Amino acid sequence: MTNIPETGRTPRVQTRLVVIQILVLSLLGTLGARLWYLQIRQGAEYQKEASGNHVQQVVQPAVRGSILDARGVPLADNETRLVVSASRTDLLKQKDDGKAVLTKLAGVLGMDPKEVLQKVRLCDAKTPQPCWNGSPYQPIPITDEATPKQALQIRERSEDFPGITAEPEAVRRYPSPGGANTAQVLGYLGPVTDQEIQQAKNTDSPYLRSDQVGRSGLERQYDKQLRGKAGVTRYEVDNLGRVIGKAESDAAQPGDNLVTSIDARVQRVAEYQLDKAMKVARQQYDKVTGEKYKADSGAVVVMEARTGRIVAMASNPTYDPNVWVGGISAKDYAKLTGKKSNYPLLNRAIQGQSAPGSTFKVVSTAAAVEAGYDFDGRYPCTSSYSVGGQVFKNFEGENFGPISLGRALEVSCDTVFYGLAHSEWKRDGGINPKKGRPKDYFFKAAHQFGLGKETGIDLPNEVTGRVPDRQWKQNYWKANKDAWCKTGKKDGDYVQKIAYENCLEGNKMRAGDEINYSIGQGDTLVTPIQEAVIYGALANGGTMYAPTVGKAIISADGKRVTEIKPRVRGRLPVDKQTLKGMNAALEGVITRGTAAWKFQGWPQDKITLHGKTGTAEVYGKQTTSWLATYSKDYTVIMTIAQAGTGSGASGEAVRNIYSALYGVQADGSIDKKKALLPTPQKGLPKVSSDGTIPAPRITGDPAEEQQAHKKPDDTGADPQQTAATTASPTTGNRDTRRRPRRRGSRRMLT
Repeated sequence: MTNIPETGRTPRVQTRLVVIQILVLSLLGTLGARLWYLQIRQGAEYQKEASGNHVQQVVQPAVRGSILDARGVPLADNETRLVVSASRTDLLKQKDDGKAVLTKLAGVLGMDPKEVLQKVRLCDAKTPQPCWNGSPYQPIPITDEATPKQALQIRERSEDFPGITAEPEAVRRYPSPGGANTAQVLGYLGPVTDQEIQQAKNTDSPYLRSDQVGRSGLERQYDKQLRGKAGVTRYEVDNLGRVIGKAESDAAQPGDNLVTSIDARVQRVAEYQLDKAMKVARQQYDKVTGEKYKADSGAVVVMEARTGRIVAMASNPTYDPNVWVGGISAKDYAKLTGKKSNYPLLNRAIQGQSAPGSTFKVVSTAAAVEAGYDFDGRYPCTSSYSVGGQVFKNFEGENFGPISLGRALEVSCDTVFYGLAHSEWKRDGGINPKKGRPKDYFFKAAHQFGLGKETGIDLPNEVTGRVPDRQWKQNYWKANKDAWCKTGKKDGDYVQKIAYENCLEGNKMRAGDEINYSIGQGDTLVTPIQEAVIYGALANGGTMYAPTVGKAIISADGKRVTEIKPRVRGRLPVDKQTLKGMNAALEGVITRGTAAWKFQGWPQDKITLHGKTGTAEVYGKQTTSWLATYSKDYTVIMTIAQAGTGSGASGEAVRNIYSALYGVQADGSIDKKKALLPTPQKGLPKVSSDGTIPAPRITGDPAEEQQAHKKPDDTGADPQQTAATTASPTTGNRDTRRRPRRRGSRRMLT
């Protein structure tokens, strides 16, 4: 075997060693350079970031601002309660996802374990209500009505309740001063969602995971102002979570207070009178259907005629807004959202839409004058009007002979408006309009009166109503043609015949369409707030205001006051002479027309009232009652579905509201001392130097004082008892009565 000399391997080994040494030195040099860069060049910056990684935040919720009536009486404020909450994050760390702890907690609180477990599950498409739709990292409230004894048990035995806290917190309260709950106007709160947090992340009003936000009504409309800004305290902690210092803190900023134009006393009267009118209607017999009236829903609006400010707004059926505080129970949620309860969450003053009936005739009158018809001319008020073999009857077959447009408003003569609308339909070319754009005065007037669009009231989810003009008919026909053609039959029942006709020419304006439209029937839909704007404009000389509930925003310290000014929306398309004639006619409705039987003995020479009754027919239902009225100060609109005639169902209630406002007694005299609001509230509540707003005291028992005004000939009635006296809601400036204690309440969104 040949031996390789030792020296033969030395050069290669040496070369390798040199290469390795170079690589090692290069790596050491690179690491050294990098170390210098991180520690010296960028050291301060990374030190700052590292410090931030050891900072924990403690959030202090801001106190939500109060919602006050025009005199400073709280409609929504806050109170301290013992709140028991569960940390879902901590519960999931336990072997059974915290089921044992929650079951034990239910026993302490006297709640159903199943309901407590449902409270902490997250909402998704497959999870039915109730569930938690707030942030999964936010403490989930189990109840806000824990007793001191229950809270003490939880805190003293904290080892038995990991992830459970019991702390005093400020929670929302709706005191219902004098019994005026104002539920649909105020709205309610709900926990913020992750989606909302992300959407508001880069705005000037970001959300924290602990925030409660407005979900409807004023709570939603003015949420940004009411919410305030939560305080955040930042603590430096070590890797074991121990606090080693305080980094910085931002103090909580309480929310602003919202002063509204609502008067709690008038609100209570409006709510009571609406409710009573509906109950009375349910005792009346409907000759058409052969059963008693259902009177299943209604609304009333009291508005300042010269500003558009809302003094009272009531919707029925209603509910107690406190059911949302601390979470709503599954039972209560079902009641509020179920068909059986007729959806009390709806604010029917701005979301309830129906045919306006004869209250719409003020629009048709303006349209007729614009089209060239003389307001004081003579037009036949016959018992019926025939078109193409179809007979349109006057109400109860009345025949007044040739009368003026003013008189037609007073006696609500349908056939006068039938004839005018039919004449205009023919002038526009009938079912096949002439080349060019038809004049369409009757439809044009409705748009000029502000119908078919939102009024702009400062409440969310207002609906637009509907003006069934040519464009609407064309759009509606396109959307429904296939269904009409499928179900329509030439010789079928009434509905099938209508579907057959609509299939062929549902996009064409027929004579019957325009005739029905002229008296507020057919496909026309309006809301009570739209009616209030129109009749308010008639009262003030023609100016239409965007209605407002908010009157001013006042900071918590009282140093900043931002008044919410009335906003002009437009003017009625009516000249001064026609407006004067319409006002005279609408006064005649009260003194000698369709509403006179309900306003006998009213001091018309001292407090002049104007009005228009409406009885709207709805296919398959009983008639809807409308009564639109105004004085020089206020507009009062009331509507009740399936309740009968305008004056019959709503007349007495509307009169009682005016009696309460002006202090009118049963004998027609006026007692100014008993008047709730003889002139609109002009100023704002006084703000104390510490920012508090003292509320005036209201005295008395609202249950006894809300008895309706009776006519002197009513059996068992005291003719001396007045609406002003019997309808004046009173209580202390803070209603301290607590609602019945609820167990197993749930917090959720709709």
